[in-house]
Amino acid sequence: MAASTKPGLRENPAMSFVMLTDSQVVPPQAATKGSSRREHSNASEPPADASQPPLSQQIESSTRLFEILSARSDIDHPICTECTELLLSSLVSRLSSAQKERDAYIGFLKSLNTTSPTPAQLQKAQSSLSSARAAEAKAFSSLLSLEKEKADLDAEIAALEAESLALDAEEQDFWRSRNAFTLTLTEFQNERDALNAAYEHDAQQLERLQRTNVYNDCFCISHDGHFGTINGLRLGRLPPPQHVEWAEINAALGTAALLLATVAERLGCEFRGYRIKPMGSTSTIEKFDIPPPSSSTAPPSQSSSPATITPSPTAPSSPSHSQSKHDQTQKTTTLDLFSSGDLPLGANKFLHRRLDAGMAAFLDCIRQLGDYVEQSASASPSSNTMPTKGIVKLPYEIKKDKVHGVSIKLGAGTDETWTRACKYALTCCKFLLAHASNAGSRASKGVGA
Repeated sequence: MAASTKPGLRENPAMSFVMLTDSQVVPPQAATKGSSRREHSNASEPPADASQPPLSQQIESSTRLFEILSARSDIDHPICTECTELLLSSLVSRLSSAQKERDAYIGFLKSLNTTSPTPAQLQKAQSSLSSARAAEAKAFSSLLSLEKEKADLDAEIAALEAESLALDAEEQDFWRSRNAFTLTLTEFQNERDALNAAYEHDAQQLERLQRTNVYNDCFCISHDGHFGTINGLRLGRLPPPQHVEWAEINAALGTAALLLATVAERLGCEFRGYRIKPMGSTSTIEKFDIPPPSSSTAPPSQSSSPATITPSPTAPSSPSHSQSKHDQTQKTTTLDLFSSGDLPLGANKFLHRRLDAGMAAFLDCIRQLGDYVEQSASASPSSNTMPTKGIVKLPYEIKKDKVHGVSIKLGAGTDETWTRACKYALTCCKFLLAHASNAGSRASKGVGA
């Protein structure tokens, strides 16, 4: 192999190269033949001119030529014989392929020259080209219109999307406001339902209270066989085994006195000549002895007529008022509505005269209150709310110390008659109590209206 002769390689002191002579490159026979040829040529040629350039200059020129060749090819020059042969074989193969390509082009050119189109074919091809160009122009214009339509559609789609977003936001606001309104409406409905429930409860409570008769709750008058009862206390006496103790009788009389005073105060009635002092089992009635009126201050007919009731709706029968009214002009007698029951051995019933006087006064108070109710009902018939028709009267007639013809005095009859008279008196009290209840209901309805 020949050493590299490029300037960069030669001038590099780190590189070493060896110059090969012809005897080392060419075989001996070839060298002998070459030498003989050179000798023959030298002999035949005339002698060299003395002005020929020196060998160093020739070597430098050769080196420059080799560098130029190396720069223009992929092979570094100078090259050896084997490399030259390889190079020649590659060039020969390239030459043969180039010749084949040339022959192919020449054959194609000859076929084109032999198959050239006729004028009719050219005209037909020209017309086809024109029609194709016209179709192309038409398709291009259609494409432009479609692109424009597509742009319009894109703009419309963008506008619709923006409108859709706005509608979505508006829908969200609507649902938010609707939810808030629903919550507010639910709160109002709950409050309304609560108020309606409270109103219904209060209305039912009011109706129940209106139906409630406080007088019947406080004074429950009924009967237990032959006995009349008030709040479960029997009023009357019968022989054993139906014997009633005086403690129960006194309590029943005290409750009846309280009932009579309460009804009189409710109706605004003032008893004439009496004042009831309910004090439980030791209740009493104060009796006022009314002096006869003088001829100069009262008409003659007034002294002969029975005592009448003075209604005073605005001034109820209070003890202090009656006390101040009668203390200076009337004599007061206290009548008992109770009895201890302690009688001496062999004593008769006439020893109950204090109780009998109190019972007669109690019955007279019932009569006065019944007359007051009758006068009130006749004065205002429209206000009558009693279930019976006609004149409002006591269920049993009372004359002096007798009710329904039976004396209320214990000493005037037997225990059975006195028990029956007490039962009649309690029935009259129940009538008065019902009238007071109806008057209270009527007054409450008037206030409610």
